[in-house]
Parts: sequence; structure tokens; C-alpha cells
Amino acid sequence: MKVYKFGGASVRTADGVRNLASIAAAESDRLFIIVSAMGKTTNALERLLDDFYEGRTGEALLKLQQVVDYHNAIIADLWPDGYMPERVGRFYMELEEVIATSNPAMREYEVWYDRIVSFGELLSTSIVSDYLATAGVANTWVDMRECFVTNARHKDANVDLERSAERLGTLIHATDARVYVGQGFIGATEDGAPTTIGREGSDYSAAAVGYILDAESVTIWKDVKGILNGDPKLFKDVSHIPEMNYLDAIELAYSGAQIIHPKTIKPLQNRNIPLYVRCFLDPSLPGSVIRAGVKKNREIPILIVKPAQVLLTIRANDLSFILEERFASIFALLNEYMVKVNLIQSSAVNLDLCIDRTRHLDELVARLSEEGYFTKYNTDMELLTIRNYTPQQTASFGSSPEVYLMQRTRRTLQVVRKKEE
Repeated sequence: MKVYKFGGASVRTADGVRNLASIAAAESDRLFIIVSAMGKTTNALERLLDDFYEGRTGEALLKLQQVVDYHNAIIADLWPDGYMPERVGRFYMELEEVIATSNPAMREYEVWYDRIVSFGELLSTSIVSDYLATAGVANTWVDMRECFVTNARHKDANVDLERSAERLGTLIHATDARVYVGQGFIGATEDGAPTTIGREGSDYSAAAVGYILDAESVTIWKDVKGILNGDPKLFKDVSHIPEMNYLDAIELAYSGAQIIHPKTIKPLQNRNIPLYVRCFLDPSLPGSVIRAGVKKNREIPILIVKPAQVLLTIRANDLSFILEERFASIFALLNEYMVKVNLIQSSAVNLDLCIDRTRHLDELVARLSEEGYFTKYNTDMELLTIRNYTPQQTASFGSSPEVYLMQRTRRTLQVVRKKEE
């Protein structure tokens, strides 16, 4: 069994779906295909959710129609005869019913997020599965909400791999298909409540499937020729990295590299499963591989920009030492509000944190104030991480007046700076 993962960019058009079908048809081994929501559907559903949660039902329904129109245009291109995948129509009606009849005040935002945003993957996989069948690739559509058992940490759930293995293994043995099509990004709690596993979490979904099925390999299909040492949209003269070890990969993913989700590497490393990154625009390219036995990269600088950051400074009002006396209580609050910390710097009484932007920032600051802390923060920040940095890069990036904080270790330079316009 091999696992293929296709992101939203690879299926954002009808031609993209056709390309996926051709790649799947060329593979002779059994396949488990994980598919993300099409194009920018997740973003569209997040905007729809905001309207719904604020009680703007009419606006939410208008945004739903835009989502429907987008998917219908792809369907019409794939099936000019007017065919409509049965599951797609059913999911349209189900999502409309949720928006039109539900009271948003009955559940927390994160619970509604998982309930509504998860429809993106359900729609995309329904279209892909039906088109594969049309193209002669027989397959079984899989509802990953019935296979991935997660905890109830909505919007950032963790998959219980052993419990999920029971369910997914039962499905595989019962169907014995050559090709399976399942959703990335989504799962469900033990009692069936939909959950999501974090933005860009489809990579982790593919890794979890690979772990459970002890796959020969996992391949992530992207619109680049493999792993690059920087985003070509942000940096000039980027280089291709043909291979990388698991440790380097997980460090880069945690720092914000868009090539893979941070949770992806651990299950693959545990079973020694290689992870390939290949170009769906040109499948003949060799791509890159992450696997065991590769020497650490100490030569090519790797540049990663993580956007949507907040620089938060916390100080105890009584000037008590921040690490010895306050550290645990602060991080308990951060965990309560599901805040992801990307960089930490401390002095005797100050704690500076670079965190992901969160809708709970004002609530967190209020709670910190109640607990006896002074806080200040800067929004619209970004975190630049350079692995294998050079002295020239330290001087160049560290001297900018837009830099608010800089931290350097043996191999890694991190700079918190005002977002570049």
C-alpha cells in the first residue's frame, strides 16, 4: 500500500482533478489517496463560519452559495452531461440546514469550526472519488470521521493512532479495494463529534494512514519540484534539496515550513516510512525524499517565514521572577486558550513570546491581567527562521529597524519582525 496526498492547490480546478486521476491510474500498487479541500474552500468556509457565529445567517447563506457555485463549476467541467455526485448534493443540503436552523450560541466557536469547515474535504473527496470511477479507476470513498478517532480538542485535535487503527483496519479488510479516497484534516471524537487536526493537517492525515497501514511510502503532491530551501515567492535563487532526514524535517515543519505539517514526521519515523514530496505539475520530476540515514544538512541555509504572529510581553505586577515563580501558571493559561508558542525569550521579570495570532488574544490578555500580570503585544508580526544561517544573514536580517526580537543558537537564527508590506 502507498499513500498519496493531494493538497487544495492540486484539485482547485477540473484539470487538477483530471491530473490527479492520471497520476492515480499510473500507479499499479494499492493506493490510499488523501485529498484536501479544493482551492481556497477552507478560507471561504472560515468566513462563512464567522458570519454564522455572529448571527448573520443571511450573509452566511450567501457565502455558502459561493462555495456551492465554485464546486458546481468544477463538476460541470468534469461531467458536461449534467451529472451531479449524489454525496455532493447531500452535503450541500446538510451544510445549509446547519447554517439555517442552528443556534450558534449553543456551542463554542471551535466546535462549530469543526462542524462547518470539515465540509470542504467531504465535498472535494466526493467529487474526486466519483471522477476516478468515471475515468476507470475503481475506488472506495472513505469517511475519515468514521476512521480517525481523536480527542475533543476542537480545531487542533490529536489522532488516537491505536484506536483509529482498529477502525481503519476493519474497513480495509472488509472492502479489499485497490484505491481508497479519504479526507485530510478531519476526524471525530469517540462519540462522533466532527473534529479537525489543524490547518494544513492533511499531511498528518496521510502520515497517520501510512503508519496505521504500514505503508511502503507516503507521497505529498505539491506545485513545487520538491523541498526547496525557501519559498520562491519570498526569496530569490532558492535551491532544491533532494533528500533530508526526519530530524531536520520536523524542525523545519515546526518553524513554519509550508512543505509539511509539523505532526507529519513522527508517525513516519516510528515505522521508518519514507516521505516523498513530488510535483503534480510534472510527475516525471524526481522530487525530494525525507527518510532515515540522510546526513544532517549543514551547508544550505533554509529560510522560513511564518506569518500571522503576535509578539506578547508578560510581566508580573509584583516583579516576581518570571521563570522560577510564574512560568507554569502562564503556560497553563496559554494551553487553556489553545495558543501556540513559537519562540520564548525571558529576562528576570519579562517573558516575551512569539505566538500564532488567535481570536482569543483579548480573552487571554484579560485573564493574564486578572492573574496579576502586565501585558503588551504587537500584532501583524512574522517570524523568520534560518537554519544553517551565515554571518552575512545575521547582519542583514538582524539590523533592520523592523526587527523586534532576535534569537540565535548554534544552527538556527530566528527574527521576530514587523510584517513586510
